[in-house]
Amino acid sequence: METKEFNKVRRKDREVTDEAWIKAMLHRAPFGTLATEHAGQPYAKPTTFVYDEAAGAIYLHGAKAGRTRANLDRNPRVCFTVAEMGRLLSNEDASELSVEYASVVAFGRAVVVDDAAETRRALQLLVDKYFGHLKPRPVTDDAAARTLVYRIDIEQWSGKQHQEAPDHPGAFWYGEGPRG
Repeated sequence: METKEFNKVRRKDREVTDEAWIKAMLHRAPFGTLATEHAGQPYAKPTTFVYDEAAGAIYLHGAKAGRTRANLDRNPRVCFTVAEMGRLLSNEDASELSVEYASVVAFGRAVVVDDAAETRRALQLLVDKYFGHLKPRPVTDDAAARTLVYRIDIEQWSGKQHQEAPDHPGAFWYGEGPRG
């Protein structure tokens, strides 16, 4: 995808341009954060989602009425972010403390899906992502009729990653504390 000014990564040494990496990150992330806007006030909402690679879109579901719906009715422009935290990187110098991470930021327009077949398909993708290990649970017409599905048509995205060598001195996982 072409990079626009608002989507440029400042730290070029951490930028990921490999679209396969970006797509894999979107597939594996367990949740993301949807950012909308109303009258200049940002609103960020953590949510479950599914990335539909064939459609170049992100699907999520929500209430038929509420803040997200009202914000999107006023302004469909959105930002959607997923991230993973890696190890904490210790250092004697506090200004050199750091953390490993991987993230994707996607920009686009969110639309309410009003086609019944697309709604069922998107909901089935969500069910399969989160509950695919259980016996099949097909999405019924009734369930689809009661659920609002949003589709984010991705226009731009960027990836970013900071990762150090496995033997980085003083590296540890959050909650475990430094070793030795």
